[in-house]
Amino acid sequence: QVQLVESGGGLVQPGGSLKLSCAASLSAFSIYDMAWYRQAPGKLRELVAGITGGGSTSYDDSVKGRFTISRDNAQNTVYLQMNNLKPEDTAVYYCNGRLRLGKLYEYWGQGTQVTVSS
Repeated sequence: QVQLVESGGGLVQPGGSLKLSCAASLSAFSIYDMAWYRQAPGKLRELVAGITGGGSTSYDDSVKGRFTISRDNAQNTVYLQMNNLKPEDTAVYYCNGRLRLGKLYEYWGQGTQVTVSS
């Protein structure tokens, strides 16, 4: 059974940092495109950052220069380093894994809460 398990969320003051981790029980993890999404109360889920199997990264404009996505294929883990956090970054953060191989294989984690508040 495929599982994506996020960790690293919590409460942090504005300007602080957190590092999220997502451990994935995906066979052939290295060829999956991985991403972090977030959903704030009353808002739609939005894409924050993505990293392809080849290591190319992309970011939403709201987090460029502050967040960094990375992956460790040996550990089947994807990370999101979040610096200079703002109250508007408060949301539940979800890990996503996607592979299109004839059909689409897509998996989600259960989410981890990030709260930025003084």
